[in-house]
Amino acid sequence: MEKLLSVENLWKEGILNRVSFAMEQGEMTAVMGPSGSGKSTLLYNVSGMDQPSGGKVWLKNTEITELSEDEKANIRLRRMGFVFQQMNMMTNLNILDNILLPAVQANKRTGKKTKEELTLKAKGLMGRLSVSGLEERRITQVSGGQLQRACICRSLINDPEILFADEPTGALNKSASSEVMGELAGLNREGMTILMVTHDSRAASYCDRVLYLLDGKICGELALGKFARKDGKEREEKVNRWLMEMGW
Repeated sequence: MEKLLSVENLWKEGILNRVSFAMEQGEMTAVMGPSGSGKSTLLYNVSGMDQPSGGKVWLKNTEITELSEDEKANIRLRRMGFVFQQMNMMTNLNILDNILLPAVQANKRTGKKTKEELTLKAKGLMGRLSVSGLEERRITQVSGGQLQRACICRSLINDPEILFADEPTGALNKSASSEVMGELAGLNREGMTILMVTHDSRAASYCDRVLYLLDGKICGELALGKFARKDGKEREEKVNRWLMEMGW
C-alpha cells in the first residue's frame, strides 16, 4: 500500500513530545488517550491547522510543515476533509449551501465547474449519506445525526485524500453515533483514509488500529484490521480490554 501520511518527531512545546507515525492509503486510525494528553493538538498540527514547534509532516510528497499559511489553507481546502464535534455549520445557510461552501471556495480560483455541477455533486453525496430531502432545511431543523452526516458530505465535496475527524460522535446519542460511524466505516471501505480523535471505545472499534497518546507521546498501539459489523461487539470489548491495560 502507498504511504499517504507521515509524521516524524512532531512536537509542540508543552503538549506533544516527538510523535512519529505513518498511515497508508485507505487506512482508518483512531487516536485515544485521557483528557489533556494532546489528541486534538496532534490532529491540528498534523493537518496544518496549527504550526508545530518542530518535526515534519508529509501528505504524500508534500511537506506540510514547510508551507506558508496560504499554502496550508489551500491544502486543507483541496486535499483534506474535516469533521468536528461542534460541526461548525453556518447558521445563515441551509444544509445544501453549507455542504457546497468549500466547493464554491475551491472553484473560485479554477472556475472549472458550474454551480449546477457542484449542486449535483452535493446532492449525490447527500443521497449517499442518507440525508436527501434536507437540502432546504436550516441546521436547527434536523437531528444531530443528520447534521453530522451533512458535515461528512461537506468534508467530501472536494474529493479529499484524507479525512480528519475530531470527536465526530462526541455530541451525538448512541443511535446517531452508530449511524455516523457506520458511514465513516463505509467510506473507509471505499478507500478513504481517515484519522480520528475519539474518547469513545465503540467509535474506535470501527478503525483498523488505535494509537494511545499519553503526555504527548504515543505509548501504545492496537491493531484491529478492517471493520466487519458481525464482529462489532468483540472488537469493542477488545478495545476496552486494551484501554484498561494502558491505564485508561
